Amino acid sequence: MSATDSGGRGEGAAEWRPSASFDAIAERARMYASIRAFFDGRGVLEVETPIASRAATTDPALESLATVRTGPGAGPTGERLYLHTSPELPMKRLLAAGSGPIYQICKVFRDGERGRLHHPEFSLLEWYRPGWDYQRLIDEVAELVQMVLGRRMEVERVRYRALFRERLGVDPWATGVDALRALALAEQIPGAGTLELDLDGWLDLLLTHRLEPTLSPGRMTFLMDYPPSQAALARIRPAGRGDEVAVAERFELYLSGIELANGFQELTDSGAQAARFDADLRCRRGRGMATPPVDRAFLAALRAGMPVCAGVALGLDRLLMARLGAAQIDAVLAFAVERA
Repeated sequence: MSATDSGGRGEGAAEWRPSASFDAIAERARMYASIRAFFDGRGVLEVETPIASRAATTDPALESLATVRTGPGAGPTGERLYLHTSPELPMKRLLAAGSGPIYQICKVFRDGERGRLHHPEFSLLEWYRPGWDYQRLIDEVAELVQMVLGRRMEVERVRYRALFRERLGVDPWATGVDALRALALAEQIPGAGTLELDLDGWLDLLLTHRLEPTLSPGRMTFLMDYPPSQAALARIRPAGRGDEVAVAERFELYLSGIELANGFQELTDSGAQAARFDADLRCRRGRGMATPPVDRAFLAALRAGMPVCAGVALGLDRLLMARLGAAQIDAVLAFAVERA
């Protein structure tokens, strides 16, 4: 018997043990049960979609993990499959096929992400509400989070443009790269002087390093109506109807400065979505990044007619951290990647 076999002593002894306590592991099970009861009571169907796909995200901010399938139909060199960064696109195919309201609890994968709040494999809750707008979905997100956390909290809605104007004195719709870089330097953001970012990169740096920490602790803050260049898969609302500028109908939920959820009024125009995918790929090529295959089945579903709907993805590991008061994501994972 080796030293590592006798009571866990010796080299590698720590690596076999769970990262999370059994209390945290049990609390995750209870949280999932309460989420399923929440949706079951509202007539929202739980679904499963593939984790591995022939297509991958085109978002320049994300990198997919990939594997190779061999065997019948895979070809002589195998077939490259990508582990999904979100179940969004296949879930929207279900919506287009007439599923009605749906949700999914699943593992997702993103390369290059590791830290106090980040892990390359994490758990996501994603759901879609046909016929709803994103304002109504915000209400439901707030209800679910308060149910999971077991406490009532004040809910505030803050518009992206107003946040930058009020707390940094800049209009993100009318400020250029040079001015934003100068602001980042003036705000003494570490490493800002060595960065070469585009407009959205500087906005994101200022948001994460200077604005997110100022969001009210103890409140649920929904940051909403993003710049159109950050629409991702959200619909863009043109200027007018009370807006001075066009905005992306997108929101993010923050709790004590930590992002928990990202939601959209979903784009249903297949031509506009295809153009966004093409723009993403051009951006990736310009940065020297891989250009993965586009999900053509999803575009076909949009052409067939996906219903008007709102959707949101919520990080379950971070939600469990908030439920338990944990400071590190490893504290809620049975085995962190270093022990996997």
